Amino acid sequence: MGSPQDQAILLLESGNLKGSSKEIKHGRTAHNMSSSSLRKKSDLTLVSRVRYGWLRNSLANLQEVILGTKLSVLFPAIPLAIIAQCYGFGRPWVFALSLLALTPLAERISFLTEQIAYFTGPTVGGLLNATCGNATELIIAIFALSENKIDVVKYSLLGSVLSNLLLVLGTSLFCGGIANLRSEQKYDRRQADVNSLLLLLALLCHLLPLLFQYAGASTTLAADSTLNMSRASSVVMLIAYLAYLVFQLWTHRQLFEAQDEDGDDNGSQEEAVIGIWSGIAWLVGMTAVIALLSEYVVGTIEDASESWGLSVSFLSIILLPIVGNAAEHAGAIIFAFKNKLDITLGVALGSATQIAMFVVPLCVIVAWIMGIGMDLNFNLLETGSLSLAILATAFTLQDGTSHYMKGLVLLLCYIIIAACFFVLRTSLSK
Repeated sequence: MGSPQDQAILLLESGNLKGSSKEIKHGRTAHNMSSSSLRKKSDLTLVSRVRYGWLRNSLANLQEVILGTKLSVLFPAIPLAIIAQCYGFGRPWVFALSLLALTPLAERISFLTEQIAYFTGPTVGGLLNATCGNATELIIAIFALSENKIDVVKYSLLGSVLSNLLLVLGTSLFCGGIANLRSEQKYDRRQADVNSLLLLLALLCHLLPLLFQYAGASTTLAADSTLNMSRASSVVMLIAYLAYLVFQLWTHRQLFEAQDEDGDDNGSQEEAVIGIWSGIAWLVGMTAVIALLSEYVVGTIEDASESWGLSVSFLSIILLPIVGNAAEHAGAIIFAFKNKLDITLGVALGSATQIAMFVVPLCVIVAWIMGIGMDLNFNLLETGSLSLAILATAFTLQDGTSHYMKGLVLLLCYIIIAACFFVLRTSLSK
């Protein structure tokens, strides 16, 4: 914020910037860089003319948070979803409007965590981003658990991993390869190796309960043992994820820092545009709105399934992850066009790792606390799809270079899996 009026607006709030602009920039994660591609700079000239300081500050924050994104056109879906729910409109409409409304909210959560990081430093900001990075999926899962819809939880989380590894990464590599045919696309494979190892660990924890089911034990004994094994595995996965955070934020931070060599579209984001207390207040408020919309999504998914002739599993695995993370996915693809694959990989692999190693085991533990028997057995078809996605991604990223054929293969894998779930699960639900 270069103008004196803009600086005055920012200084109205208490809180000091921690670290230099350069330090903060190099502490940004790939998620922050990806979301920044969908932001637009706000013109505060009119707001700076407001005479009353508190009103000027409030209007400036409102303009930065609500209008500071290219997805602001989707914000009207929030009141429309609430009105549709309160006045008893068609339940499928409530489901569709709630999904659309979650799209800009997910992007704004990333923006707010970045703004808070300017005051707390990159380490605390990284922890906050690691916690809130997939807040939408986590909140939807918790509401589904509260209604004992374990299948919705499993399907939606599985869909998030599949969409990140195959759809987002595949589309990014394909589009980036087409846009950069005359130049070789390279990336730092060290970050990809770490994420691939963690995803393979998650796959092992999913395979063991499934294999135990077919080991010949009695049904009752197998169910109890599978549940206990899943809970123990979830604890191990959470410990591994905590070690991963230490690795990412302290000991090997340089591997995960999003480097923007050109400094083209992100220069306006090198300084905070809202204060720390406003950022915290907006973060809490938007999380509450996400919780409300997530409750609508969970409560209306069966009605949407019946109305649209699609199975709940297909909606949960395919539709929910695509719409809910559309902003993050679009940012990853944009950076692939710019030949910045490290950021793209940080978004796709980072989100998949966070879901598989943090959100899934956390849901198992939360279900345990709630007295619900959720395990890591995602059934044969779902676990097989997860295995294919992780192994295909690991083989694709093993040499540190990329071209459009790699992206095309991953994208075709996703299309085949989506078609399989559409045909098989829809026919079984009838």
